[in-house]
Amino acid sequence: MEEEPYARVPAPAGGGAGRPGSRLQTLVRLLPALLLVVGVLYDCLSPRNFTAAPLFAAAPLVAAPLFSRRGTLLTGLASVAAVFGVHLAFGALARVDAITELVTVATVAALAVLINGLVRRTGERLATAREIAEAAQRAVLPEPAERIGGFEIAACYEAAQADAFIGGDLYAVQDSPHGLRLVVGDVRGKGMGAVAAVAVVIGAFREAAEQEATLEAVARRLERALAREGTRREGLDAFEGFTTAVLAELPHGDGIVRIVNRGHPPPLLLYADGSLRTLLPTREYSLPLGMGELGVWPDRAEEVVLPGGATLLFYTDGLTEARDTHGEFYDPGVRLAGRTFPRPAELLAALADEVRRHSGGGMADDMALLAVRRP
Repeated sequence: MEEEPYARVPAPAGGGAGRPGSRLQTLVRLLPALLLVVGVLYDCLSPRNFTAAPLFAAAPLVAAPLFSRRGTLLTGLASVAAVFGVHLAFGALARVDAITELVTVATVAALAVLINGLVRRTGERLATAREIAEAAQRAVLPEPAERIGGFEIAACYEAAQADAFIGGDLYAVQDSPHGLRLVVGDVRGKGMGAVAAVAVVIGAFREAAEQEATLEAVARRLERALAREGTRREGLDAFEGFTTAVLAELPHGDGIVRIVNRGHPPPLLLYADGSLRTLLPTREYSLPLGMGELGVWPDRAEEVVLPGGATLLFYTDGLTEARDTHGEFYDPGVRLAGRTFPRPAELLAALADEVRRHSGGGMADDMALLAVRRP
């Protein structure tokens, strides 16, 4: 299960916050005022048969999704006042085209206020949906305590889809009479079916972690739970539903970790001096959970020494499948070698930030991270 330690490499240079996005947002919010200023200048400097009415009408429409109702109303009034003032200054207020332009801008301003109300209601519904999603995530994937059974813990979930909070990745940590037990996994598929499978795996794990004497028995309990859950699934998932997972057990005070890997990316062991090992199985990978009908590979937990100050990093394939613009995958082993982190939370924060920058914010898959450090 051991691999030669990676050589020390320099840490990648850190990047600053995304300030261009902030400047763009500020520019967009200034756009209604810019449209009004440009419209007035255009009307004053161009021949009389040219009109800036489209600019005056665009200002409240741009303000509608960006500003409050009051801000949108004030922008509309400013547009009408600008049209009125320009024609008044040139003594053309009584002309038919001036009156038509004034009515047109006033009508568009009124519509902008209505649009603002619709946008506000839609935003409120989205905020409610976001709160529900957050509550669902906390219920299905509660964040573990910072210290359990004498070990320091940190967990992180990064959804690939914007504003999504939970998918098919999972993690759970449970203290038991046999030591600290944990599972990190990835359910095949997406949508509510994957979320349901996540709930089944975590529920079965928490019960088995307390009751089963060995880690292998915990894995068998998860296998049976997924088999039962699979009979309730429809379509292709009923035949091809599976979950890759890695289970670990850290006995209290023994300084070792036992690992059962069911087709999941191998965890990394980060030593206090910055060296790193990938905990590959010494035997062949076992089949993922839920595929027991294809063959019998008895689970055998493998033991690795876990010295003081070392950190175990568990992750899903969203980490290693993150690509940059050149199609290069993110390699956590290369990126983390030679670096040290005082706490698991700092390790996960650095990883999440680097993956977002590596992929340009466009991750292809969800990513779950779990780090456990032995003080």
